[in-house]
Amino acid sequence: MNITDYTALELGKKIKSGDITVVEATRAFLDEIKAKDGVVNAYITVTEQEALERAEEVQKMIDSGELSDSPLAGVPVGIKDNISTKGIKTSCASKILGDFKPPYNAAVIDKLNKAGAVIIGKLNMDEFAMGSTSETSFYGPTKNPWDTEKVPGGSSGGAAAAVSAKEAPYALGSDTGGSIRQPASFCGVTGMKPTYGAVSRYGLIAYASSLDQIGPVAKDAADCAAIMDIICGKDEMDGTSLEVEHKGYLNSLSGNVDGLRIGIPKQCFGDGLNKDVKKSVLAVAETLKENGASVEEFDMTIIDYVVPTYYIIASAEASSNLSRFDGVKYGFRSENFDDLTDLYMSTRSEGFGEEVKRRILLGTFALSTGYYDAYYKKALQVKALIKQAFDEAYKKYDVILFPAAPTTAPKLGSSLSDPLKMYLSDIYTVSVNLAGLPGISVPCGFDQDGMPIGAQLVGAPLKDDVILNAAYTYQSLTDFHKKSPDSFVKEAK
Repeated sequence: MNITDYTALELGKKIKSGDITVVEATRAFLDEIKAKDGVVNAYITVTEQEALERAEEVQKMIDSGELSDSPLAGVPVGIKDNISTKGIKTSCASKILGDFKPPYNAAVIDKLNKAGAVIIGKLNMDEFAMGSTSETSFYGPTKNPWDTEKVPGGSSGGAAAAVSAKEAPYALGSDTGGSIRQPASFCGVTGMKPTYGAVSRYGLIAYASSLDQIGPVAKDAADCAAIMDIICGKDEMDGTSLEVEHKGYLNSLSGNVDGLRIGIPKQCFGDGLNKDVKKSVLAVAETLKENGASVEEFDMTIIDYVVPTYYIIASAEASSNLSRFDGVKYGFRSENFDDLTDLYMSTRSEGFGEEVKRRILLGTFALSTGYYDAYYKKALQVKALIKQAFDEAYKKYDVILFPAAPTTAPKLGSSLSDPLKMYLSDIYTVSVNLAGLPGISVPCGFDQDGMPIGAQLVGAPLKDDVILNAAYTYQSLTDFHKKSPDSFVKEAK
């Protein structure tokens, strides 16, 4: 078994036992990046020298017993390029940030460092996390390791592709409307969006502040649980973060779903859902039912309104958040200007990509005089109704089962040519962000072309442990999460 074949937890155990050194583990993944990333393009920045120096440092800490309580000590990790890393380029995959190097770490990075993580690079993404395909990056599109003519999903496409191609044992991504769960589905890996506030957003470069959440991408649910144990918790630097009471997510994985109540929204399994996806996702419910869970269909008519609600709110917040990028203090600055107004206009016109500019314009329109009440205010009212609908559902169910996406990964270029089609592909994920809920995507099958399919398990607020255990139980009964794009791996080598 190669080093890169292990899950993050398995690799952590091998490092703890002395079978593998931290330097050996780090070199193994750096070698995979060198062999494959010219094709996959999962990384924007690879921190080879820094990673190897850090690996030696962590090894000494492990040898001294300093990290005995950390199951992921010494395990390499890739970080999405919108999460601030002190002294390491953080670009949000945008021209406008240039070679910006933050003067501080995001809260999650400090927590990873304390746990003995080795950061090996910054991962590609849709520019400012705005997209569902990872094609809007200034640094070129990321490709799906299962078929390099297809997208990996977005916006955390680099994170999902890196884990899938074994260029990282795990990664941190961000999820604003499905940006972890959908690419995890497309790439055949496990990706989790925690409860809003469970993980600090301090140092996450904002897209839509009321929706953004950092979360793990890994090979399986056990890895995600171990990562959550590291990154979750109250942070005084983030006013939206919550006190999270739990016994340890990893320790809570029982593999038992006796009595678990699963709800299936009828509106999510009708027209527009690929037949292979539908069959595979419903099979998840059957597997859990056979092992003690109860399954019931129910109506959730509010689903019809989630996409327009999301894109009004997210675009409005993006318009506000991205106003700070103007070429004055840091990042790219246009050379074509006569005065300050020209500087702002030229810098933003040249620095932002088309999709980012589209969403800024949508958001500015929704917030403008005469349209605020008709669009933004109304969207906030519908958001409250969406939260209410989920609250009612969780009186009856512990977990709600959704597809992660209506189809498997589309061809490169096919979504960008039709933005509306791309927006509608988020129909099964954005409601989770609007309601602030935890959700996890797990591999559950393949379509007729051999592309991965993901099922989404969604829990009530702060019931992250419930969905992690449901996902863990399902994965203990199936092996979809153990599959990898071997044909690509062989070809790349």
